[in-house]
Amino acid sequence: MTTERRYDIDWLRVIAIGLLLIYHIAIIFQPWAMFIGFIRSEDALEGLWKPMTMLNIWRIPLLFFVSGMGLYFAMKKRNWKQLLIERSKRILLPFVFGILAISPLHFLVFQKYYNMPLSYFPHMGHLWFLGNIFVYVLLLSPVFYYLKHNENGKFKKVISKVMSYAIGPLSISAFFMIEIGVIKPQLFELYAKTWHGFFIGFLAFFFGFLFVYSGKAFWQTVSKWKWLYVGLATVLFAVRFTGYEAISNMYITTIESIAWILGLFGIGYRYLNKPSALLSYLSQAVYPVYIIHMFVLYAGASLILPLDLHPMLKFIGITAFTFLFCFLIYEFILKRITILRPFFGLKWTFKSVTQKKLKNI
Repeated sequence: MTTERRYDIDWLRVIAIGLLLIYHIAIIFQPWAMFIGFIRSEDALEGLWKPMTMLNIWRIPLLFFVSGMGLYFAMKKRNWKQLLIERSKRILLPFVFGILAISPLHFLVFQKYYNMPLSYFPHMGHLWFLGNIFVYVLLLSPVFYYLKHNENGKFKKVISKVMSYAIGPLSISAFFMIEIGVIKPQLFELYAKTWHGFFIGFLAFFFGFLFVYSGKAFWQTVSKWKWLYVGLATVLFAVRFTGYEAISNMYITTIESIAWILGLFGIGYRYLNKPSALLSYLSQAVYPVYIIHMFVLYAGASLILPLDLHPMLKFIGITAFTFLFCFLIYEFILKRITILRPFFGLKWTFKSVTQKKLKNI
């Protein structure tokens, strides 16, 4: 069932980014939105947060797992120098550009909305994720290349054997529990620009690589036991949702988080590992959309929140506005203006642009 291109992993990346946009829009309708720098609706929709509490313990870790998997496939075609150059172009350049030119935009919209003095403030904002990923590449590439050059060694055989059992992939929860015990985060889902976010991302990135490295055993296991993982995660979420702190703590939450992610990998491998024109388009668009979405989201909120509408209609309106204008900006600006492409993680290929022009003649 394996293919040279793992379409299921591409789909999971697209889905995770899509959920990230909806999650950020839901924050606008929470009473505490301004405390983390979001424009806040005067009419709260606190009920929206109930499903978000299910998402927020695995949506970011999933992206780190997928990024680690992506590095494995990138290493198959590149030596360490080529990999570092490619990742610098694709991650570091958009990260630095985003700090200087993209993240300040939504802060300006925030200032304008609340009639504050306008000021230029370079900051990472939501792009902290890219900075973390680049650091992981630098730190873990030597280890990953060592493993790659010893793919027939005992370590891979042991890992493959462990991953062939249902408990095998779930056993990595122990490492995430250690992270909780050492870092002691205030909230499990507080990832952005925290040591908890850095180390949980580091572990997810490492094990994402290791899952793919282990071979077919991992994918066969998560495919076979996917509903077991989803069922376990559902039970643990139900316990956490009840608010019984003595039963549901961050150590248990790590198991829930990993179980959701393993279930998603199993479902994806079983049902989504197939090419499609839609996936081909979305997998190219999702990175630039992620980079610009906060500015578009804030712009949509500033226009729609003052309207005399039910808050649920405002939520739907901001969601539609964000997705629509993100893709319009991608399709008609970022994708087509050659000089902008590398700043948004797109390949800078004069050849492809020339070929398109020749086809139109």
